[in-house]
Amino acid sequence: IDVNECTSENPCTQTCVNTYGSFLCRCEPGYELDADGVNCSDMDECSFSEFLCQHECVNGPGSYYCTCPSGYNLLDDSRSCQDINECEIRNFTCTSQQTCFNIPGEYKCLDPVRCEEPYLQINENRCMCPAENPGCRDQPFTILYRVMDMVSGRSVPSDIFQMQATTRYPGAYYIFQIKSGNEGREFYMR
Repeated sequence: IDVNECTSENPCTQTCVNTYGSFLCRCEPGYELDADGVNCSDMDECSFSEFLCQHECVNGPGSYYCTCPSGYNLLDDSRSCQDINECEIRNFTCTSQQTCFNIPGEYKCLDPVRCEEPYLQINENRCMCPAENPGCRDQPFTILYRVMDMVSGRSVPSDIFQMQATTRYPGAYYIFQIKSGNEGREFYMR
């Protein structure tokens, strides 16, 4: 008569399966059977692949979970991270004069555009130099301010944005130039 070792002495640390004349040990999901065939050890799922989680994988007993950096939420798939738009949910500390600008993981408070003489402010991001003002003769007719975020880790070189001039007035010409922030020659115009 076969002796059921699983009921009499249960030598396994987790699940015991009786076989004719012997027994087998099995482990719960997230654990693996040790070389001794009896004990179970936690399986480090995070070591199997770097693609289990978008940001960081944390191993736990019998399982793992994913975490996201500050300023991001874990999505319903439990592995992907999505940026929290602090400006959209109104979770920011900008003054009423400043504009909230969302960037990955955080936000920035941008001061309003200020037009320098002889320019006049047309709207929140455009300055115009009136043609009748003599000081505007050799100046651009309008200056338009745009703000954009650039995510790190981009492959380079790559086009970041494109501007196109339209000929509104006969004899007009356009000059595009980077006015500041290019001391390290990271950007160029073409």
